Amino acid sequence: MRRTIIVGAVAAGLIAAGAGIAFATGSQDDDGAGRPITGPALENAKKAALDHTGGGRVTETETGDEEGYYEVEVTTPDGRQVDVHLDKTFTVLNAAGDTGEGDAGGTDGG
Repeated sequence: MRRTIIVGAVAAGLIAAGAGIAFATGSQDDDGAGRPITGPALENAKKAALDHTGGGRVTETETGDEEGYYEVEVTTPDGRQVDVHLDKTFTVLNAAGDTGEGDAGGTDGG
């Protein structure tokens, strides 16, 4: 009985440690690298995204997104959430609204 408790405790500890490592390395994200944009690139990405959406508030940024080099999440003045995907030169590739119905009023990259 004591051995079962010890083995269970060790297994639970290993699972918790694995989850902690996954969280720390960002591997819990299934949609990209999950690193925020920093430095001068942040200002360039924010400007490009806000120009594309016609204004709003940047609520999140990410580098290494699978849909572009940068992703900038914008909440527009009317409350919509738009994910603007940019290439390395801050050119808009596409923008998807929170409804998941494709382009949110801009270039579709095609």
